[in-house]
Amino acid sequence: MSVLEDKVPGEEVGRLIAKDPDLGDNGLVNYRLIDGDGMDVFELTTDSESREAVIKLKKQVDFEKKRSYTLKVEGANTYVDPQFLAWGPYKDQATIKISVEDADEPPVFVASSYMFEVEENAPEGTLVGRVHAKDTDVANNPVRYMIPRYTDVEQFFSINPEDGRITTTRPLDRESQAWHNISVSAIEIGGHHQDTKVQVDIKVKDVNDNPPEFANNNEVFMCESILPGSVIETVSAVDKDEMTNRQHFTYALAPEAAHNQNFSLKDNRDGTASIYVLRKGFSRLTQDVYYLPIEINDKGVPAMSSTNTLTIRVCTCDSKDTILSCNVEPYVLPAGLSTGALIAILACIVILLAIVVLFVALRRQKKEPLILFEEEDIRENIITYDDEGGGEEDTEAFDIAALQNPDSANGFLPRKDIIPELQYSIRPGIDRPAANSVDVDDFIKTRIAEADSDPTAPPYDSIQIYGYEGKGSLAGSLSSLESVTTESDLDYDYLQSWGPRFKKLADLYGTKDFSSNEDGNDL
Repeated sequence: MSVLEDKVPGEEVGRLIAKDPDLGDNGLVNYRLIDGDGMDVFELTTDSESREAVIKLKKQVDFEKKRSYTLKVEGANTYVDPQFLAWGPYKDQATIKISVEDADEPPVFVASSYMFEVEENAPEGTLVGRVHAKDTDVANNPVRYMIPRYTDVEQFFSINPEDGRITTTRPLDRESQAWHNISVSAIEIGGHHQDTKVQVDIKVKDVNDNPPEFANNNEVFMCESILPGSVIETVSAVDKDEMTNRQHFTYALAPEAAHNQNFSLKDNRDGTASIYVLRKGFSRLTQDVYYLPIEINDKGVPAMSSTNTLTIRVCTCDSKDTILSCNVEPYVLPAGLSTGALIAILACIVILLAIVVLFVALRRQKKEPLILFEEEDIRENIITYDDEGGGEEDTEAFDIAALQNPDSANGFLPRKDIIPELQYSIRPGIDRPAANSVDVDDFIKTRIAEADSDPTAPPYDSIQIYGYEGKGSLAGSLSSLESVTTESDLDYDYLQSWGPRFKKLADLYGTKDFSSNEDGNDL
C-alpha cells in the first residue's frame, strides 16, 4: 500500500483482515504491530463492525526524507479452546510495505525569516540582502521571487526574480521610518505554481545627517538691575539622529557674538551650557531685547553643527528681582502733555463718539418705514386707465363679416349678442335666396325679416360705449342739446306719417291744428 506525503496525521492509510478457517467470518481476531521501521509513524486499530485491521498515519511523512516503510502485523484468535492449545499456535503474521508518494509542494525558504540592515541615504540600487528558496519535490522546478506590493506600498525595495537579491529603489531616511517590514514570495515555475512567503525585516542604520538644535525656544527674561556674573539661562540641545552622542554636544558663541560686551557662555561638558551676564545697567528704554547666537556641535561622524539664536528680554523687576513687566513702553511722551492730559483727551473723544452714535440711533428711529400698513395709508388711490373705449367694435349686434362674405348667408351663423339657449333657427316660412346668387339688397332684406320675426333681437336695453362723440364727422354732433335752441323750433309733424304705432307720440308732440282735425274740427 502507499500514502501521499501531504496526508495529515489521523488519516487512514489502508486495511487488512485475517480469518480463522474453522470459524469463518464469525471468528474474532486481534491485531497488533510487532516490528518494522514505521512503528513510530503508523498505528493499528480494529474496526468494531468489519473486524478489519485499520492502519492510520500517526505523524506526517516526507517523501524527500524517506520514501518507504515496513510494518510487521500479527493476527491472533481471541478465544482458543484449551484442549486444542497443543495444536497451536493460533495466530499468524504478515509483513506490510508502505510506499510514500511524492506530492506537489510549495517551495521552501532556507530560513524561516530574514533581517537585513542598510544605511540611510544609501544610493539607489544598494544591496540590502538575499533570500533563497528551493523546490523540495523530485521535479525540483525553478523558483521565482517577488515582493507583494501591499507589504511595500511606497516601493522602497525591489528584488531580482531569479536570485532573490533585494536592493533599494531610493535613499532611505531613518528619521522618517527606522524599520521596513516586507514579505517575499517564492513561486514554483511549473507544476501547480504554488508559492510560499517569508517575512523580511530591514533596519535603516542611522547616519549623522541632522544638526543639533535647542531643546526649547523659549525667551529668557532678565531684570534691568541684574548683577554681572549672574547666570540667566542654562541651554540644552536635541538631535533627530540617534542620541548616543548626547553627552558630546559642545557649545560656543557664534563668531559674530564672540566679542560682545553683554553676555558670555560656558560649556558645562555635560550636554548643557550656561549663559552669564558681563555688565550691569541694562535699561528697557535703551534696548529691551537682545539676540545671542550660539553654535552647537554634536561631534558625530560626520560632525554636524548649527547656529541657534537665544532671545533675551529685559524686564522691570522689584527689589526682590521679581519680574513686574516686560511689555514695550513708549520712550518719549508728546511734548507739553502729561499723562493726565492724555487721559482727559481720550475721555473727550469717547464722549463725542457716544453722542454721535446716540444721534444716529435717534434719527433711525424717527425715519418713517418705507411700507405703510393699509389702515395707516390715508392717501387717495389714483388709478389710471390708458385703454380707450372700443366704440363700435364693442358691440356685436351686427356682424359686418356677413356683408363681406354673402355666400355665408345661407348657413346658420350663431348670434353673439344673446345667450346660446335663446338661439333658434329661423322659421321655415322665410324664404332665402339660393347660394351663389345673393346680392347685398336681398341679403339685407332677409336679415330684416329675420329680425322682425325674432323676439330676442334688438331693440332692447343695452349699453354701447363710444370713445368719441364723432367730432369732425360730416353728420355733426348727435347731441340733442345742440339740435335746437328753443322748444318752438322742434317740428313733430312727421310723426303723422309713421302710422298707427306712433299715434300716441303724434298726439303728444303734434301741432294743435293737427289735434283739432283729429277731433273732427276744421280740416
